[in-house]
Amino acid sequence: MTLSVVLITHNEVVNLPGTLESVKHLVRDGNGEIIVVDSGSTDRTLEIARSFGAKVFLESWKGFAAQKNSAMDKASCDWVLQLDADEPLEPELAAEIETALESNPSLQGFWIPRKNFFLGRWIRHGGFYPDPKLRLIRRGAGRFEEYGAHPTIKVNGPAGRFEHALVHNAYPTLRGYIDHMNSYSSSGAEVAVAKGHRSFSLINIIVRPLLTFTYNYFIRLGFLDGREGLLLHLYHAVYVSWKYAKAWELSRRHGKDAAGDVPINVRP
Repeated sequence: MTLSVVLITHNEVVNLPGTLESVKHLVRDGNGEIIVVDSGSTDRTLEIARSFGAKVFLESWKGFAAQKNSAMDKASCDWVLQLDADEPLEPELAAEIETALESNPSLQGFWIPRKNFFLGRWIRHGGFYPDPKLRLIRRGAGRFEEYGAHPTIKVNGPAGRFEHALVHNAYPTLRGYIDHMNSYSSSGAEVAVAKGHRSFSLINIIVRPLLTFTYNYFIRLGFLDGREGLLLHLYHAVYVSWKYAKAWELSRRHGKDAAGDVPINVRP
């Protein structure tokens, strides 16, 4: 079985080398390909991608789900592994994937656990682990569906689970995390309003963030992750508030302000 590794990128000079290094042996000797769809990088992202033999495509930004689906549509191998540029594979996971493909399983996809790192610390509690993601699928067996900044794959058929993990190195600094949450909250608000959800009372903007923090930090044991856990859950609650406030602003601007609610994703 052959494997297409697909990624979308934009200015990923820091993260991309490690991720491509972690998968290069899975596509060696003609057993696969690396596909990178870039949305206008101004750093050395494209140079790095080509140095690993990637097929590089330049496309304007269409949104997370549409961009990832476009990358998957370019795959030509039996299986497709979709990764973000900051998600290298553990060596054990790479071996697990290789073994699974050699056995030609009847499954249509595989869920992969993910280790999320925040300020250099692996966050093990508060709902951030095992954080399974459906990332390996048979070509044509699934598509991404839009959900703000966190689209998910819907696969047509049964899916298995891997034991070993992706490593998610998304937030090495507080500044980077806050910048991401600002962008993600805008995307989430826009998708919610575009789908016709109605909202957004002060209860949603104030109370839901407090409930989110209480649930993740205390009930789901986020406090066991030390100071990093405290900061992560504190600023995640701020993200929830931003999302509802921005949705309220958009709905008011579009004349849709009414009683109602918008579902939220409890992870960033």
